Amino acid sequence: MRKITALFAAVCLALSLAACGATSSSAGSASAGSASEPASASVADTNGDNVLTVAMECAYAPYNWTQPDDSNGAVPIKDSSDYAYGYDVMMAKKIADELGMELEIVKLDWDSLVPAVQAGTVDCVIAGQSITSERLESVDFTDPYYYATIVTLTKSDSEYANAKSVADLAGATATSQLNTIWYTVCLPQIPEANILPAQESAPAMLVALNSGACDIVVTDMPTGKGALVAYPDFTLLDFAGTDGDYEVSEEEINIGISVQKGNTELLDKLNSVLSTMTTDDFDAMMEEAISVQPLSN
Repeated sequence: MRKITALFAAVCLALSLAACGATSSSAGSASAGSASEPASASVADTNGDNVLTVAMECAYAPYNWTQPDDSNGAVPIKDSSDYAYGYDVMMAKKIADELGMELEIVKLDWDSLVPAVQAGTVDCVIAGQSITSERLESVDFTDPYYYATIVTLTKSDSEYANAKSVADLAGATATSQLNTIWYTVCLPQIPEANILPAQESAPAMLVALNSGACDIVVTDMPTGKGALVAYPDFTLLDFAGTDGDYEVSEEEINIGISVQKGNTELLDKLNSVLSTMTTDDFDAMMEEAISVQPLSN
């Protein structure tokens, strides 16, 4: 799954988001590159530096975002004067602490995340990636560190604001983030939808909705809830648990941490930490991230 899911102009800056779940390699969901040869050991072990190097977009609130200082416990971004924070950073900090390692955050574009893991440039990616079968051809994934529900965003005064099902969105002009299951799997399920080209990032997706370029966007719950903070005139439509919901597989809504193919040593270490946490722990951490996300970046 994704891949589920920075803030944009205003939120691009408020949610520099991306999203989460995605089918290709990116997400809301990260992009899936070509498969690579299995790694014999983790990058951290190979370098012997006891540093956990984690890649993310730093532009996909509430999963991760960029800010100018270390408030709320933000972590410095490598080769930058800025800091990263959000759900993914909180999770990375917990994992590094539990493993007795130092944490290093690397900022990369969505489509560069999987290739970086494959090349061994970073130890892992914690960036709201869905655990899709496509990505599993290129990288290995931990157990889920979040479970994301698919939702729809529209303007509060939109003709679709009272929709109760995917069918009620019929004819809507829609878009979502590039290389995500939101765009490739969910949008095609809307009857007679006018599907616009995919947006490069979650923030761009939200800006498109805010500007009136589209009627709706599809994303995941954390991204949607974060968007409401930045755009109070948005309405979140959640069809979960109804017959009118989007049809997605479990893999498309389970969010995991990706590591280099065959790196079972690091994979086991990461899973050992995740196994001590519950769904309630994940939800509480996400709510905290949403509560402190910036309205501009």
